[in-house]
Amino acid sequence: MSWGFAFRLRQYLKGSLWVVPLLGAALGPVLGVLDHWLDHAVQAPAPWRYSASTATSVLTVLAGAMVGLLGFVVTIGVLVVQQATGTLSPRFMRLWYRDRLQKFVLATFVGTLTFSLWLLRHIEANDVPDIGVTVAGFGASLSLLLLLLYINRFTHALRPVAVAAAVAREGRRVVESAPLGQPGPAGPDPEPERRAGRSEVVRTGRPGAIQAVHLKGLVAVARGADCVLLLHHSVGDFVPTGASLFEVVGPGPFPRARRLRRMFVLGRERTIEQDPAFALRVLVDIAIRALSPAVNDPTTAVQVLDYIEDLLLAIGRRELHDLGGFHDRQGRLRVVLPMRRWEEFLDLGVTEIRRYGGGAVQVTRRLRALLEQLRDAVPPEHLAPVEAQLRALDAVVAESFGGEGDLKLAAASDRQGIGGPPVRPGR
Repeated sequence: MSWGFAFRLRQYLKGSLWVVPLLGAALGPVLGVLDHWLDHAVQAPAPWRYSASTATSVLTVLAGAMVGLLGFVVTIGVLVVQQATGTLSPRFMRLWYRDRLQKFVLATFVGTLTFSLWLLRHIEANDVPDIGVTVAGFGASLSLLLLLLYINRFTHALRPVAVAAAVAREGRRVVESAPLGQPGPAGPDPEPERRAGRSEVVRTGRPGAIQAVHLKGLVAVARGADCVLLLHHSVGDFVPTGASLFEVVGPGPFPRARRLRRMFVLGRERTIEQDPAFALRVLVDIAIRALSPAVNDPTTAVQVLDYIEDLLLAIGRRELHDLGGFHDRQGRLRVVLPMRRWEEFLDLGVTEIRRYGGGAVQVTRRLRALLEQLRDAVPPEHLAPVEAQLRALDAVVAESFGGEGDLKLAAASDRQGIGGPPVRPGR
């Protein structure tokens, strides 16, 4: 199994809403077989004994109830999709599909259903699965409890601030675990090899967004072939059919293109797994949707800015280069990858919000507080882009409030947007 296939399989299983419920459906008959053995090996207590007609009635009601609950959960799922795509961001749905509680709820419902149906098939006048009927009742009770937890979970989890927190948490996890290359390329100049004809361009066979790259695998392959791989796109880029994906430079023989392509994962859309910029993209989408004239909810944008700040702080404290050089154990350059610089992350995080929220006092105040926090926290080499963003914010505020009495108010710094306490020294 190639790395690319394994990655796609993991992503599919994480986002699938049918695999875990299918396992629950298969588990129901398995538990039925175990119950059949247990009912014949152990005599049930008197309160757990049922007549054949009572057991049939109970299991029939339970099976029907499970079908009804499944329909109810599916209806909730449709409403969630409509709300999330209409008021938040369609890109958030990839995280919602991965929620483990939702899958466990569906698996419990389906498992209780198949378990009840299996028991129904084995009820006889003189052979009633007493323990199984009781277990099915407990399963129905557990299903109802999980349904309440499910409703409570998504009632709270679909608030914009909860969604922003979840997206920022995923983005921060990626930032903290992302590999860092050396400022590159820190190795031999590939141009003489190109002029000598010792290079090969590998192109994509289908379109898609680059979701992940197996850097360790590429370094290992390049080391074995004594070559350098010059990647032309970073994670998150969309590449059309036939586009140049990377270039192999070296004396040859070159590794097979098919083997190298398997270390790239192309999909229909970007994912957060190796792309923290996509987490920022989702957060910004939620904020600017709240700032649209149809919604006009700047408070939501301010709450999202809280988590944009947290993610930008995590990124800003990292050492970032426009090119990342990845070396083998002997210190020889093997892979060169285009990487986002700090100013590109910062532009993504604040530019559109400044553009669409420049007329909202609390948004401009919260943006200033965010930028001042970054200015105090990021290393010196990252200060220039932050200062440039502060100057751009000054220009927007002056343009929006220049002829009004609110200019001083809009130009202030406030971590709560409006109404926050004054910033103290040593913040």
